[in-house]
Amino acid sequence: MPDRAYRAAPPDALRIEPVGELTAIFDRRSMQTHLVAPPMPEMLALMGSDMCDAAMLADRLAAAFDLDADGDAPAIVADRLAELAALGLVERA
Repeated sequence: MPDRAYRAAPPDALRIEPVGELTAIFDRRSMQTHLVAPPMPEMLALMGSDMCDAAMLADRLAAAFDLDADGDAPAIVADRLAELAALGLVERA
C-alpha cells in the first residue's frame, strides 16, 4: 500500500507558540488550541506548503536534525502524521 500524502494547514491558519517544552498551536479555522510535543511542530514546519508522505518527511527530519531516516523512521512519522490529521492540522492530499 503506498504511503499516504498529506498537506499541512496554511501557515496563516495556525498560530504556533512555544510553551516550555511543549508547543501551543492555535488553529484559527476551528478556534481550537492544541498542545503538542516535538517533533509535531518541526514536522509542520518541514512540510511547508508541499504535499509529502511519511518517507519524504522522515528524510527532511533526518537532514534537518542529523538523524537516520532508515529503519522505523517512516513508520513512526506516518503515525505522527495520522495524529496531526486527527487534530485537523494536516489533511490528506
